[in-house]
Amino acid sequence: MKRQARLERQTRETRVVVVLCLDGEGRCTVDTGIGFLDHLLEALCLHAGFDLELECAGDLQVDDHHTAEDCALLLGSALDRALGERRGIARFGTGMAPLDESLARAVVDISGRPSAHIDLGLGREQLGRLACENVEHVFRSLAIAAQCTLHLDVLRGENDHHRAEAAAKALALALRQAVARRGDERVPSTKGVLTGVES
Repeated sequence: MKRQARLERQTRETRVVVVLCLDGEGRCTVDTGIGFLDHLLEALCLHAGFDLELECAGDLQVDDHHTAEDCALLLGSALDRALGERRGIARFGTGMAPLDESLARAVVDISGRPSAHIDLGLGREQLGRLACENVEHVFRSLAIAAQCTLHLDVLRGENDHHRAEAAAKALALALRQAVARRGDERVPSTKGVLTGVES
């Protein structure tokens, strides 16, 4: 069976619909209204091997924050839902990705314990219509909603576009490794259950 989830979230600030399949081919249809956010999410899902449909209508007349946050929260929640009890997965994943002069590193533990430590070292105010402060916020929100531990940092790089995109690709590689099936149905924990997941 394919691991998948469909979620919808509607508030006075945004309406987001996400359809996610972890056992996909990296096919993505993303429309958030923010071009650079679309670019990051497409890179993430392509290199993770996830199929993703994500559509958001947000209050961009205010700014980009609500759209970026809610898209990340719903995508993380869909990842959490698709994993279910997390049986038979590798659980841990690491990824390193270069993009020209930039090099990013991601380490993931799909533990059921949400925690995010992110340092991208972005210097610009914006990348397209996405505030650089919201790039880190997207990764953090995704990790918290997915109930995973994430360490994500950019080791070097001069171009902020390259730094942010390398981070998305490194996270993709780490997630691809962490959600991979091991061929058994054991919960990968000495407790026999991963915190935050119903047994």
